[in-house]
Amino acid sequence: NASLLGILQHPDGTVLKQLQPPPRGPREQEFYNKVYDSDCCDSILLELREYLPKYFGVWSPPTAPNDTYLKLEDVTRKFNKPCIMDVKIGQKSYDPYASAEKIQQQVSKYPLMEEIGFLVLGMRVYHVSSDSYETQNQHYGRSLTKETVKDGISKFFHSGYCLRKDVVAASIQKVEKILEWFEGQTQLNFYASSLLFVYEGSCQATTVRLSDVTLAEKRRVPKGLLSGGDVLEYNNNIHVINSTENGKIEASVGKGLSKFYALHKKACSKRHHSQLSLKVENSEQDNVWKTSTCITQEHLNGNVLPQLEKVFYHMPAETKESANVEVRMIDFAHVFPSNTKDEGYIYGLKNLITVLQNILDN
Repeated sequence: NASLLGILQHPDGTVLKQLQPPPRGPREQEFYNKVYDSDCCDSILLELREYLPKYFGVWSPPTAPNDTYLKLEDVTRKFNKPCIMDVKIGQKSYDPYASAEKIQQQVSKYPLMEEIGFLVLGMRVYHVSSDSYETQNQHYGRSLTKETVKDGISKFFHSGYCLRKDVVAASIQKVEKILEWFEGQTQLNFYASSLLFVYEGSCQATTVRLSDVTLAEKRRVPKGLLSGGDVLEYNNNIHVINSTENGKIEASVGKGLSKFYALHKKACSKRHHSQLSLKVENSEQDNVWKTSTCITQEHLNGNVLPQLEKVFYHMPAETKESANVEVRMIDFAHVFPSNTKDEGYIYGLKNLITVLQNILDN
């Protein structure tokens, strides 16, 4: 069962995904090898790399040379409080070579796949209000119907205070780029493959200098990176990764691992960020306003508002919209050569974009 296969976070900023049993594991490895071949000069595959995690080949623990792991970029690494959603895309989650039994099993898991074209496999959302994560597993996604799927997905974009429309807008743009790639290629068909959505859940203060109206995000040091020999603890899905001094990794993979591509990093800073209050600090040169992502008007002191409006009015449009969001394709155990467009995947992407657009418009 794929959901029992662990994803391990390596201190070097990659994740290790255990290769599934044949034929799935070797097929996924072959897919990554093909796309990331150093001699590759196919423009379709070269562009596809933009939408995948970077691939660093395979790795085996010295103690168990027959256990193979794919070494992949950890897409969540740059985030302080990563919010993560895994959405399976397509109208069929079984491939053309599946047995009747396998087809029956896949269809019964989510009969609406054909009609909706995607399925939420899980999500983890950081709530600023409670400084905690809310997690939904695959049963949540399977309970969603045509009528409830919009509200079901909008949960992923809610911080506990407000709907992160900036993140929804940025997500739509990224999914549209992937759709464009699919509209232009007829060499690969993807089944039971997912899109991984990641955005920053913490209220990272945006520094606005009123004098020259510049916007500079405060950059944070990535959390969860410790020196050799330290134990990296993430959450209960991952037991422990112990990085020993010679750089080897001994990983104990828990049996109940969720199928998440990467899991949230345990809070290193317990500092509570107040989402609504506006903090004014005196710096040497100037007054610096620290504003958070979503400020409600009634929480603003009357004399601050005109200042703030002035700032946002002069700000370039792209600055207002640009949320820090990643959307990557993952899970390639069922990718097959083809000579037609991948209509099932395209249908799923278009439907997902429609749902995201509806969330944005309301």
